[in-house]
Amino acid sequence: MNSSVRVRFAPSPTGPLHIGGLRTALFNYLFAKQSNGTFVLRIEDTDKKRYVNGAEKYIEEALEWVGIKQEEGPYRQSERKSLYKNHIQSLIESGLAYYAFDDAETLDGHRKSHEAKGKTFIYNWHNRLKLENSLSLNKEEVEKKLIANEKYVVRFKSFENKTIVCRDVIRGELSVESRLLDDKILYKSDGMPTYHFANVVDDHLMNISHVIRGEEWLPSLPLHCMLYDAFGWERPKFAHLPLILNPKGKGKLSKRDGDKLGVPVFPLQWSGEKGDLLGFKEEGYLPEALTNFLALLGWNPGTEKEIFSMDDLVENFDINKVNSSGAKFDVEKLKWFNHKYLQLEKNEKIADHLICSYQELKTIKKELVISAVKLTKERANTLNELWSLCSYLFIAPVNYNEKTLKKVSSAATIETLNELSKKIEVINTFKENEISKFIKSWINESGKGFGNVMQPARLALVGELKGVDLYVIFEFLGKEESLSRLNSLSEEIKNLL
Repeated sequence: MNSSVRVRFAPSPTGPLHIGGLRTALFNYLFAKQSNGTFVLRIEDTDKKRYVNGAEKYIEEALEWVGIKQEEGPYRQSERKSLYKNHIQSLIESGLAYYAFDDAETLDGHRKSHEAKGKTFIYNWHNRLKLENSLSLNKEEVEKKLIANEKYVVRFKSFENKTIVCRDVIRGELSVESRLLDDKILYKSDGMPTYHFANVVDDHLMNISHVIRGEEWLPSLPLHCMLYDAFGWERPKFAHLPLILNPKGKGKLSKRDGDKLGVPVFPLQWSGEKGDLLGFKEEGYLPEALTNFLALLGWNPGTEKEIFSMDDLVENFDINKVNSSGAKFDVEKLKWFNHKYLQLEKNEKIADHLICSYQELKTIKKELVISAVKLTKERANTLNELWSLCSYLFIAPVNYNEKTLKKVSSAATIETLNELSKKIEVINTFKENEISKFIKSWINESGKGFGNVMQPARLALVGELKGVDLYVIFEFLGKEESLSRLNSLSEEIKNLL
């Protein structure tokens, strides 16, 4: 493979970028980078009815977040209308496309009539001469309709009896009989090209060498191949990626599946008419982990290695090792990847993320946040989990675990907390080792038992029986804050008794 390799990612701005689309972009990017080729971003915005404001910006930000940078683009199909018009005219003049004036009501009538007879209505060689188009009407009638600006579409004149042979890098040779295909609309009544037509014209004009896209476009491949042949253009190499399936392997991963799993299906948060939809970024996933995970959905490196940086992926990715069958979205595996990358990430960078994400940390010294990260990140799968694991180091408990509070609520516990406070007050060097030595000595001398002291002490400092080593928490909080929290629990228990 050489520098003539050119690939494109061509999403439609109809909403947030699905995780499947992000993987398509990633595979295109990896293929281009390892081939010293070019990755092109093209926005396919020909469907004005489904266009959503902000979607294009979202797509660019999502790609940037995971480290995918285009060398060219973004191109927008809405800005290339004159190119499509010239090419559709050339197809009409060559007799490979034609004007169709049939209105929606008439076509709907044909469909219902066929259904009543147990048949399927297909607009093609079988009945095109019975319908209202430039093939069934004489030249004068067609000119009259065009001059009168009657609504029309332009359809491709598919072959009557020909075997269309297409080749796919992942799936091998595919063939379909042209008599089974309908005359697809290439140009719509609003003066915009359809996806199929604009897609082929753009790929040719942009010298796209490889079209790497999702499996959902596989049924369109015969039409696209026919269009290349109709223009006399060389076909690019096609590779249709397998679907990302829900965890049960039954159907494409959808937003509904994500809701059931409690995970997003979009890279970044999307604010739409139905409210905010959180993305992987907002749920605390690192872009490197998500990229690594997505790369292995459908691609098998053929080794036991699982952790791949972007550079590793560029070096090792092989389009020929992409599977044709769907890949299940394993949430636990994604969490595993994220946990691994959290451990590899610099504590300073994680601290920066926490400070930017949580208002409670805006006035806290960064060094303290870094310390909290060091203490707790080993237990976290996501950045959000990390915050839940260390938030008590910065925020005093407001509510206590109900079950534990009930268990320790007694006059004896109040007395223990008060004694512990008095002991802590006289510790000169408030460091973990000194605190541990001092408290352990006192417990042994008093005969109170470790559980009777440590459980209420942890509840006072954390709000529940979780967290890192208690003596570490004491040191982190400092003497004044530790005493304040011990006193607060003592008052809480008094109010309950």
